[in-house]
Amino acid sequence: MKRPFVTLEQLKEITKTYPTPFHIYDEKGIRENARLLKQAFSWNPGFKEYFAVKAEPNPYIMQILKEEGCGADCSSMTELMLSEAVGLVGSDIMFSSNDTPAGEFTKAKELGAYINLDDYTMIDFIEQECGVPETICCRYNPGGVYTVSNGIMDNPGDAKYGMTKEQMIDAYKRLKELGAKHFGIHSFLVSNTVTNDYYPMLARTLFELAVELKEKTGVHIRFINLSGGVGIPYKPDQKGNDILVIGEGVRKAYEEILVPAGMGDVAIFTELGRFMLAPYGHLVTRAIHEKHIYKEYIGVDACAVNLMRPAMYGAYHHITVMGKENEPCDHKYDVTGSLCENNDKFAIDRMLPKVDMGDLLVIHDTGAHGFAMGYNYNGKLKSAELLLREDGTTKLIRRAETPADYFATLDFSEFFRK
Repeated sequence: MKRPFVTLEQLKEITKTYPTPFHIYDEKGIRENARLLKQAFSWNPGFKEYFAVKAEPNPYIMQILKEEGCGADCSSMTELMLSEAVGLVGSDIMFSSNDTPAGEFTKAKELGAYINLDDYTMIDFIEQECGVPETICCRYNPGGVYTVSNGIMDNPGDAKYGMTKEQMIDAYKRLKELGAKHFGIHSFLVSNTVTNDYYPMLARTLFELAVELKEKTGVHIRFINLSGGVGIPYKPDQKGNDILVIGEGVRKAYEEILVPAGMGDVAIFTELGRFMLAPYGHLVTRAIHEKHIYKEYIGVDACAVNLMRPAMYGAYHHITVMGKENEPCDHKYDVTGSLCENNDKFAIDRMLPKVDMGDLLVIHDTGAHGFAMGYNYNGKLKSAELLLREDGTTKLIRRAETPADYFATLDFSEFFRK
């Protein structure tokens, strides 16, 4: 059973100052998880986690992770600027973009970030824009169908990301000619895996590629970036990943493949977002309407603007009716928001305790790809973000949007600037 990291009594106090809906994050849980990841890969002296900023672009959260030794995985100009603002520069940034607009490589190079090229054609693009840096990375796509433990995980052959093996070989030769001296390998093949097998399997694929690239191009492989893909158990009956087992699996592959090839100095990087943060965020909302037609509906004051994943993917997010955790789940509801879209539902046919108007609901596992995916459809405004600090106090880390924010880019009349 999933249990909220915040109590009903705490929420009652918090909502006196900050009205629902809002996202709240658990500082203690975030720090403990970051330390566990570091422990899992402590066997590799160069290990570094580059938190996927896209998962939760909030400087207060990034600062916490920075204090725990994490860098930033950026994919846009504004994410680079955000990382710079919290003091992450140089090798603390991995810039992994695709279809990259002009100017972004220049900014990344100015910051001293590791630049990860998504496509062979980007070599000439970066050379013309700002020149190839001494350390450069390329993204690999093995194509085909990727399987783990005889199960199909995903189909990289349909993904827009990365280069073929032949392109990787040609890319490293070309980059070497242009002055690059140190190289990295990056690959992201599947998303949100709940298996301890994925990272070790990916590591073997990339370690074998690294040996082949060294033999065929003579380049120095400085780091191998396993990117993201380690997921979380969104459903209460799912078993989560054991990051210590995962780290040990990667270590075994490292010692079997890289060490005998004289590559025991290669650093291992990760770019985790969901694993780092999702369980340590809740969307807190209040039941404000009920509807009884062909189904039973509970309307809440949050909507897909605050959490898009259920509407976009049909994704499951567990819901706790606060104060009724021990009551029987004997009522079937669709839990909905107020958008003019029928898919604006946080749950469909969900068995919950009886929900009364005014009840506070916690929607679990929203710490990554929750607030970050928000938008302003129907003129809805994004909510506040709060941090539940280790000492039990609450800090506002992003205020709720106002109509003035929504109208800020319009130059139409004085009315919109009020």
